[in-house]
Order: sequence, then structure tokens, then C-alpha cells
Amino acid sequence: MRFFWTFFWSFLLVQMLSYVVSSMTPGTEFDFKSGAIVSVGVTVLIYIAAAVIPKQPVEKH
Repeated sequence: MRFFWTFFWSFLLVQMLSYVVSSMTPGTEFDFKSGAIVSVGVTVLIYIAAAVIPKQPVEKH
């Protein structure tokens, strides 16, 4: 379930970012397909970052 929600939120946020950037850049249109492809890449990068970060317990605060 965590994989679904990670993809869901990255998809929504990347689409939103793509829409805002295309609206602010003159002469460009919003492209849903490129936003979807980028969101898949962002999701994969999030999974890789989560796997690389060490999960050591904190001994003392």
C-alpha cells in the first residue's frame, strides 16, 4: 500500500508542478504525458533514496 500512496502523491505533485511551470513559461503548453513519465522517475528515485538511507537506531538524544 505504501508503494501506491508514494506513486499517487508523487504523480499529483509532479503534475501540479508541471502545470504551474508550463503556465508561467511563455509559449509552452501543459503536457500530461511528460508529467506522468517524470512522476514515475520521481517515484523510483524516492524508493532508491529510502533504500540507501541507513536505518540505524538512535542510541541517545
